[in-house]
Amino acid sequence: MTAVPLPNSRPPRRGVNWEKWGWLYMRVSGVLLVVLIFGHLLVNLFLGEGVKAIDFAFVAGKLADPFWIVWDLLLLWLALIHGSNGMRTLVNDYAQGRLRRILLVALLVSTIVLLVLGTLVLTTFDPCIGDPASTGLQELCEAQ
Repeated sequence: MTAVPLPNSRPPRRGVNWEKWGWLYMRVSGVLLVVLIFGHLLVNLFLGEGVKAIDFAFVAGKLADPFWIVWDLLLLWLALIHGSNGMRTLVNDYAQGRLRRILLVALLVSTIVLLVLGTLVLTTFDPCIGDPASTGLQELCEAQ
């Protein structure tokens, strides 16, 4: 017995189901972001002297450690893409036609620009440019 196609039914689509992968990304990145954010808050606000200790020297010390560079890069990339994917969903739900295309292109361009700039800051940060004595980083800069 062969199946009779329903009227106005479409054949199954082939190819990548981007909506499914976007949905899955939101779930996985959300769980990872909870871990990354609470780790970030724990280290920056609760351990040590708390929020009073956060200054340029504190950030420079963290960014001298490759572990924290990777941690912050993961936080940046996951959060930006997670937020952009959520905005993409809103644009797809509420905008139509040319406006939808313009908003999606603007969202893509802004996400790429922010990812590139954030990645450059985290990977090329050098606290020893200028006068390290004025920022309290003399020991850190001499160790390099």
